[in-house]
Parts: sequence; structure tokens; C-alpha cells
Amino acid sequence: MFAYIVRRVLATIPVMAIVALFVFSLLYIAPGDPAAVIAGDQATPDDVERIRQSLGLDRPFLVRFGEWVFRIVRGDLGVSIFTNLPVSTMIAQRVQPTLSLMVLTLILAVSIAVPMGVVAAWRQGTLVDRAVMGFAVLGFSVPVFVVGYVLAYIFALELDWLPVQGYTSLDQGFFPWLENLILPSIALGGVYIALIARITRATMLEVLQQDYIRTARAKGAGQGSILFLHALKNAAVPIVTVIGIGVALLIGGAVVTESVFAIPGLGRLTVDAILRRDYPVIQGVILLFSFVYVLVNLLIDILYTLIDPRIRY
Repeated sequence: MFAYIVRRVLATIPVMAIVALFVFSLLYIAPGDPAAVIAGDQATPDDVERIRQSLGLDRPFLVRFGEWVFRIVRGDLGVSIFTNLPVSTMIAQRVQPTLSLMVLTLILAVSIAVPMGVVAAWRQGTLVDRAVMGFAVLGFSVPVFVVGYVLAYIFALELDWLPVQGYTSLDQGFFPWLENLILPSIALGGVYIALIARITRATMLEVLQQDYIRTARAKGAGQGSILFLHALKNAAVPIVTVIGIGVALLIGGAVVTESVFAIPGLGRLTVDAILRRDYPVIQGVILLFSFVYVLVNLLIDILYTLIDPRIRY
């Protein structure tokens, strides 16, 4: 098992190297001259040249890339062009809302979607199954921002049950924190729930046809035991896989969700940085999101060994 984990960890190194190369190349592949775009229409040639020097665009690509990677390894993500604050500081100030939103969404999605998929497979062809699949299609079809605006209008504006926007730190209390995040989490989790529910149903349908399930039924095992102890355990690998892959949906959806509900997280920071062409901030946030996604998939690969010991070999 140790050798398997080491191989998986080593496999992430070239992935992150490619991601870092792409992120750094944003300055060079962006349309037009980034320095001129940042400087604005009223800038003088001296202003543009000053920005080019601050971004390192006047030096060879490989030299700049090497220096940038060396700083990244030391934890230096650069300095924002507009605020003159370290990018790492700006990210640290915004990470809690985004992390809270993603963790709460993940908990809600898994706790709702997996039972939905199991029940749909158990009641295949019935009204329950069609209702679950109908919800899955709806979840894939409706954009996150539409769901967010509808939820905000109904539960915040019309019913006045929940705040319409903003974020309350967990330090100020669990329930105020939850009140601000419940609507964004539901809006963000719609697609995720639909994805996990469909994969769970499809995998469970295949597992429920296996011989050992029929043997368990013949021995008089209860339906709950068959579904959640025998079938779900053996269907766990594809389900865990799609949960890990779905983290990309959470990362992408967080940008939209935080904009809809005015949550001061990394998503809003990314949008603001893109609008201002603040390339150091854009690079830092994208690199962080990429690292989180690679780390989650590494943890999923390691979790496989606990679910199915044969994967270790």
C-alpha cells in the first residue's frame, strides 16, 4: 500500500508542473499586450513600459518561469498590481468563505444524492425512480445562477426566512454562518447532486444483478442490509470517483455562486481580478484551485485502497 501511495504522489508532480506552466503562460497567451490593457487608454508609453518591467514581460520566458516557480515553492505568489498586497495575503483573507461553501455543499450533496440513487435503483421503473431521474435532468439543465436567483427571490425576498446575500464568519456562531450559506450551497449543489445520484443509480443497478446479492436475499437478509451493506459497498468505487471529479464543478460553480450571493470568497476575488486584469492574483487563485483539485483526486486514489484492496497492486 505504501508503494502505491508513493507512486500516486509522484504522479501528481508532472501534473502540477504542467498546470504551473499553463498558469504562468496566461500573461503571454492573453490577447493584446497585457501591460497596455492594465495601464488603460490614458497611459503613456513610460507607464506601459513600467508595467511590462513589473510583470517581467521584457525578459525571456524561461527565465521568468524559473524565477516564478522558485518563488511559488517558497510560498510567494507575487504582489497584486492594483492593491500592492501579497497575493497569498489576499487569498488567505478570502479562503474561509469559499472553503465553507464548498464543504457544506459537499456534505449536503453526498448525504442527499447517494440515498436518492440507491432508492431509485431499488425502485427501478417506479414513480420514485422517474422522479429522481427527472430531478437529475433538471439539475443538469438549469444553470447555477438561475437556481441561485430563484432561491434568493423565494426564501430571502418573498418569505424573508434567510439572508439574501453576504457571509457571516463561523467565529460569530454556527447558525448565522449556516443561514448565510444554506441557499448558496443548495444552488451550487444542484448539479453535483444530480451527477452523484445518476452515477449511484447506474452503479447500483449493475451491482443488484450480481449473484451474491441474490444469495443474500436467499439467506433472508433485510432489504436495508442488502442495499447499504452489500450493494452500496461494492458500488462505492465509481461513486467515490464521481464525487472526486465533481469537485471541479464545485470550484467552477463557486465563482458564479459567490457573485450571485455577494460572498467575499475566492470566486469573487477571481472575478474582480479578471475584470481588472490583475494577472498575479489570477495566477495565484488558479494555481490554488488546481492544487486543491489534484490533492482531492490524490486522496480519492488513496481511498480506493481502503474500499477495494485489490487496487493496491
